[in-house]
Amino acid sequence: MSAHLGRVHGHRRPAGGQRQAATTWRSPVVCLVTLTLALLVVPLASDAQRPRTIPRIAYLSISPGPCTAGCEGIVQGLRELGYVEGTNIILEYRWSAGSVERLREHAAKLVRLGVDVIVTGGPLATRAAKDMTPTIPIVMALDLDPVADGFVASLGRPGGNITGVSAQTRELSGKRLELLKDLVPGLARVAVVWNPVEVSAVRQLRDTEDAARVLGLQVQALEVRGRDDFEGAFTAARQGRADGLAILADPVTFDYRVRFVDLVAQSRLPTIYWDRVFAEAGGLMSYAASSRDMNRRAAYYVDRILKGGRPADLPVEQPTKFELIINLKTAKKLGMTIPPSLLLLADEVIQ
Repeated sequence: MSAHLGRVHGHRRPAGGQRQAATTWRSPVVCLVTLTLALLVVPLASDAQRPRTIPRIAYLSISPGPCTAGCEGIVQGLRELGYVEGTNIILEYRWSAGSVERLREHAAKLVRLGVDVIVTGGPLATRAAKDMTPTIPIVMALDLDPVADGFVASLGRPGGNITGVSAQTRELSGKRLELLKDLVPGLARVAVVWNPVEVSAVRQLRDTEDAARVLGLQVQALEVRGRDDFEGAFTAARQGRADGLAILADPVTFDYRVRFVDLVAQSRLPTIYWDRVFAEAGGLMSYAASSRDMNRRAAYYVDRILKGGRPADLPVEQPTKFELIINLKTAKKLGMTIPPSLLLLADEVIQ
């Protein structure tokens, strides 16, 4: 048999009665080769037609929802980088409405869902995501002190599955008190609104108290854990004869800023805030980097990670621009005159 097959492969023309035999032996061989090639080609064609998996990005926040100023920032940033929701990217939004436990539940569900990246809208969300996964990339959009919080080994070399943007809020405590002192002649006692639930709240308060001592100011600490605590805090500030208010960074005042700012106006206390959204909502003055811009910048990290970058190798960024926003309309309602020196320093004056 092998000799006969050898003649076929050697293209020797069989004679007479051998023609049919050669044809009989050749047909199974040809069919076998054809079938083998077909089996090889079909998967290739199938792979070519199979749609590419669309990346799934989660945005996790303790906010009440829907999409807040920070969330809008990252959506804008992704759009600028060419990502269109529902076309080449899928966004999963998860809000916990102030509940830390629900925040952790959302984080666990996102991990089970197998999202490609989790973007966190604050330290509480970062902590919840970190506790649920050591592997899925986490991008901080608004963190205050990621090294002290234990999220990254260092800003230059994060070293784990977390990277993103740091707000440097702690370092600004002294500057905000200086601005408030420039605004209020004779400022002696400052009521400081803080939320002990916030991951870095104790450090923020300590930094503010240290800065106040240097400036010769007394601090009255007022705890606000939820919006139901707002009115009680302002009552305590009035009873404590506070000359002004300083608001430390936390998600509660941020998410319910319209209500908070309205109550501040009723108390008629000069107030400085930690984000420009408060001034836009009617607050008197704010000094900070823009949370919208930081969330927008977080989109850059999402893009780098989707293109193969490792969070461990992507340095945490810190803002280089801090804005002083003054709401002149609010100042007039309070019967206050903004010193010309502050107006000259302002990056934006809301008329």
